[in-house]
Amino acid sequence: MMKEKQPETRTIVQSKTDPILLKAYKILRVYAKATGTMISIHDHNYLPIPEVFEEIAGEKNICLYCSEYKVKNDPHKFQDLTFNPCNDIHINAMKEANRFGGSYIYMCELGFMFWTSPIYAEDRFVGALLGRGLLGIDSQETSTQMYLMGNGAVPMSILQKKLAAYPRGDAEKIKALAELMLIFAKSLSVGSESYYETLKRRSEQQSSLSAKIKELKFKYPAGSPVPGYPLDKERMLLAALRRGDHETGRKILNELLAMLLFSNPDHFKYIQFRAIELVVLLSRTNIVPGNTEKVILETNNHYLKRIQNAQNIEELTDLLHLVVEHLAGQIFSFQGIRHAAALRKAERYIWEHYTRKISLQEIANVSGLSAPYFSTIFKEEMGENLSSYLNRLRIEKASRMLVETDLSLSEIAGACGFEDQSWFSKIFKTYIGVSPGKYRGQGGDRSLELSEGYLAVNYRRLNQE
Repeated sequence: MMKEKQPETRTIVQSKTDPILLKAYKILRVYAKATGTMISIHDHNYLPIPEVFEEIAGEKNICLYCSEYKVKNDPHKFQDLTFNPCNDIHINAMKEANRFGGSYIYMCELGFMFWTSPIYAEDRFVGALLGRGLLGIDSQETSTQMYLMGNGAVPMSILQKKLAAYPRGDAEKIKALAELMLIFAKSLSVGSESYYETLKRRSEQQSSLSAKIKELKFKYPAGSPVPGYPLDKERMLLAALRRGDHETGRKILNELLAMLLFSNPDHFKYIQFRAIELVVLLSRTNIVPGNTEKVILETNNHYLKRIQNAQNIEELTDLLHLVVEHLAGQIFSFQGIRHAAALRKAERYIWEHYTRKISLQEIANVSGLSAPYFSTIFKEEMGENLSSYLNRLRIEKASRMLVETDLSLSEIAGACGFEDQSWFSKIFKTYIGVSPGKYRGQGGDRSLELSEGYLAVNYRRLNQE
């Protein structure tokens, strides 16, 4: 007869508790008494610090019930108290809070509520605070689930008495407890006052990016041609910043990054090099008068170094958003110049209608100016005449359609606002250097859609300089 395997006694060799966590323990004990909840302090490995062992081994720690009746272990034999079936849930919650630098609220399968906040020191994760002690569902439902988990080993009357220590917490109260804990965590985090905001900002950026990438996956299902680099998004970004529309600028940057990540999911260096190109483009376009070439170069070098040192997509995305925010104030805007409103209306109208034939008179009418005068101020402020501006936008649109669709040249010409295929081909070759047919046959213009190998070579050269 085989002997029943006894649960293993595990002892964790734990380093000396960080002084910040000891301070947290003292403060959170007062928090627990004032709120009627229970707390535990966890180190950078997500293990509870030894100082809390006695408290969390007490009767109020409901995780001990799950450990004893769900997996048939004696929790008191495990000094680190991590051998319970919900341990992964707690650790994942602490990791999630660490990832975005804020509170994370969750509920276990029995209906008990938990909330956690990370602690940092000099932007380094040192541990987490974990609160509990409230029910998220009716106690009758929880006692029934506990009874079934224990196969009736614990009478229902005892379970209900045990649950009397766990009042029902409404959403607002639990949220307030979590926010209060986060305030304590921030006050304890030495030299990391702004780190929480950085992590929160990056989390929001990644969430928005994920939503955009999901849209692209639906638009371009597996097996369909992958879209090329969105040059039109660059132009739209610059146009938005020139208008002083920073909110639209941030939105377009997000769309541009989503397209890059979707088309190049495993090529961080390629995306990094594209980010370098974008920063150079932004910093050299319509800089406010008074910024000399030296100032522009210093700005470039500052941001280029930061981009080169970026270690992951989250950091790179956040950096680009910061660059756009910074340069938005430096890029020459329509704000404060003569006929600003007229130019803003005209540019918006062009972006909405450039894929069809539009005339100078039509655009001038939208701006409220005469055609000759509008033509003059447009060239002065935009740096090119209206015809050139329209042709460039249309060629960029056409170049994408040539690679991403099977439409004929005449259909693409019509969809991009050209009068006929012949004129389209002539303008296309003028701007790109090859005919539309050859461009399509090569899979894209090498002068605009640089190969990944070429980018890698230039990136290495840039690192060596």
